[in-house]
Amino acid sequence: MREPKQICGQAHVGETRAPPSVVPTKSLKQLTKVTPSLIFAISVATIGSFQFGYNTGVINAPETIIKDFLNYTLEERLEDLPSTTLLTSLWSLSVAIFSVGGMMGSFSVGLFVNRFGRRNSMLIVNLLALAGGCLMGFCKIAESVEMLILGRLIIGLFCGLCTGFVPMYIGEVSPTDLRGAFGTLNQLGIVIGILVAQIFGLEFILGSEERWPVLLGLTIIPAILQSIALPFCPESPRFLLINRKEEENAKRILQRLWGTQDVNQDILEMKEESVRMSQEKQVSVLQLFRSSSYQQPILISIVLQLSQQLSGINAVFYYSTGIFKDAGVEEPIYATIGAGVVNTIFTVVSFLIMFLIFTFFKVPETRGRTFEDITRAFEGQVNESNRSGKGSVVEMNSIPPIKENTTNV
Repeated sequence: MREPKQICGQAHVGETRAPPSVVPTKSLKQLTKVTPSLIFAISVATIGSFQFGYNTGVINAPETIIKDFLNYTLEERLEDLPSTTLLTSLWSLSVAIFSVGGMMGSFSVGLFVNRFGRRNSMLIVNLLALAGGCLMGFCKIAESVEMLILGRLIIGLFCGLCTGFVPMYIGEVSPTDLRGAFGTLNQLGIVIGILVAQIFGLEFILGSEERWPVLLGLTIIPAILQSIALPFCPESPRFLLINRKEEENAKRILQRLWGTQDVNQDILEMKEESVRMSQEKQVSVLQLFRSSSYQQPILISIVLQLSQQLSGINAVFYYSTGIFKDAGVEEPIYATIGAGVVNTIFTVVSFLIMFLIFTFFKVPETRGRTFEDITRAFEGQVNESNRSGKGSVVEMNSIPPIKENTTNV
């Protein structure tokens, strides 16, 4: 049966109309806007992504110069020329220790965000960036290989923490309809950081034998800038509501960030999410792999991550200068910069595509349905598949969409 139509503000018999002062559904909510407060908060947070990219690519360009530093320092200590194997091992350790620190940091994200909050966590860990940058920046003056390696470890720890803080904060302050587009800014910050490090690594900028410690220690500048700007950014509304129980504060921040006064539905969604989280039982890693409900999404996530890592992209950003040099390229640093430019361009393209999709297009199966409707559909399908022991496909079309009422001014 078709819905009765409303003409010229008059409702037909049988149609229920809400009072003019009451907003009946979330569909009538004022559209969220990209406000200056939102842009500022996301831009400041993305400095952490930039730091990760910068410290990933900064070690690449001055490879030969740093190897000479290792050779000279060890020769002074050992009073003999170090072996090629020792030099290669120390160089590899200086590069790889960054990833070791990154793994340690990524496992520690939860310890910070649930205790200090998203914004305050980013502010606190900048102390690691300052410590790591100073160690690397003064390693040549101190003639200390240990300072170089320790600095890379600490800066890796910092970057590993940032890989958890930044996308979490961006996702929680972004409007729901733009969350996917803004989520790509994390990766955009990373590739821009890599490109900037490669450009600064040019010999006439900071890639010379005298200035390479400045190139490595330059990471303290973004850390200082972010530390100055973060106090002016709001805390995550989700953290304030769920962890701190500060509903009014969370509502006020959402209104300022999203440029709309009607955020009641979003607050309600966060509350319901908190209730569901409190009712869920804790599961171990092994149980995640054993449960048929989680096996497919976990497998997809692992394959996507492995496909990225095994593509060799990390080797390109860490060792491309040496690789291009061995391949006979006369100016390997420019070839490395070219790879960084291509990486940045296509990341920008992905952001624009995501922004257009989330702004002008909607998935047909989810149009007219709230987040709660979609969540209930997935939960119902998962519970049904658990009872039957078989996987099932979520049928969004089985959920009736919200009926949108119209108003007249």
